[in-house]
Amino acid sequence: MANNKPKNRVVPQHIAIVMDGNGRWAKAKYRPRLFGHHRGLETVREVVKTCNALGVKYLTLFAFSSENWRRPEDEVKGLMNLFMSALKKEAKSLAKNGVRLQLVGDLSAFSEKLQSKVEEVENLTAGGNGLRLLIAANYGGRWDILEAAKKLAEQYKNEGVKIDERAFSQSIATQGIPDPDLFIRTGGERRISNFLLWQLAYTELYFTDVLWPDFNKKELVLAINDFSQRQRRFGKTGDQIQKDKKDA
Repeated sequence: MANNKPKNRVVPQHIAIVMDGNGRWAKAKYRPRLFGHHRGLETVREVVKTCNALGVKYLTLFAFSSENWRRPEDEVKGLMNLFMSALKKEAKSLAKNGVRLQLVGDLSAFSEKLQSKVEEVENLTAGGNGLRLLIAANYGGRWDILEAAKKLAEQYKNEGVKIDERAFSQSIATQGIPDPDLFIRTGGERRISNFLLWQLAYTELYFTDVLWPDFNKKELVLAINDFSQRQRRFGKTGDQIQKDKKDA
C-alpha cells in the first residue's frame, strides 16, 4: 500500500518486469494455465495504472519470449488470442490515459491480423504523453544483440560508421529509451532469462516469490521502496558518487 512510502522515495524512470507465475498460480487452483494468463492480464492493468500514477516514464513487460513458442500448441494459440483480445479491449483506455504503447521484438512471426492490430494500437496511442508501455513479444536478449550487430556490421561496411557503445545502444530494439533502473521478476526464480541483456548492465535487480497474478499495487510499491534504499554506483566508488553529487 502507498502508506509504505519512505521519506525520500526515488521513483525509477524505467521499470522492466518478467511476469512469471501465471501457470503455477492456475495449477494451484486446479485450473488450466490459460486461466492464469487471463488473471495475469488484470495484474498488467493494475501495474500500468500504478506506474502511470506514480510518474514512471517507461514500463517494459516481458510478455512472450522467443523461447515461448516451445510451449504446448494450445497454450501458444490461447496466448495469441489473449494478446489480440487485450489489444482490442485496452486500446481506447490506454489512449485516454496518455499511455503510449510500443511493441519490441520480432513481430514477423505473428499473424498478419495480429501485426495489423499492433500497428493500429501503436498509432492510436502515439500521442500519449504519460507512461510509455513497451511490450516485449517474441523477444530475446540474444536476438536483440545479434540483430544490432548485423545492423552495425552493414552500416560499417556501407558507411564506415564508428562502432561503439553509443552506436550499439542506438541499434537495439529499445533504441532511444533509457536503460531500466529497476528490474522485477515475480514467481520466485532468480534469473534474467534472456531479457534485455544489453540494457540491464547496471539495473537494480528485485526478485519476489509472489506469483504474477498476485502481484498488486502493494507489491509494486514494495519493490520501488527497496529500489529507493539502494545506492547506485555504475562502477564508481562511494567516494566518487559523493563527489559527483557535490559537483552537480
